[in-house]
Amino acid sequence: MTTGQSPSASAFESLTGTVVGFLLSLWAQRLLFPALGHDLVLAENAMVATVFTALSLLRGYGLRRLFNALQDRLP
Repeated sequence: MTTGQSPSASAFESLTGTVVGFLLSLWAQRLLFPALGHDLVLAENAMVATVFTALSLLRGYGLRRLFNALQDRLP
């Protein structure tokens, strides 16, 4: 019996989550920024969403590597 995901399924899940997060960020920014007095065009919103998406990917990767390194020390 196989357990877990294949590498390609994991990559597809990660990519899907990233794309959905990016689109959700764009939508939220279009609602939130004007309410805070910032009227950004779509290209500016996309740039902000891209930066935060990249930071999120780096954070997720870094934490995953840290927890893998600490795997034997954690309860």
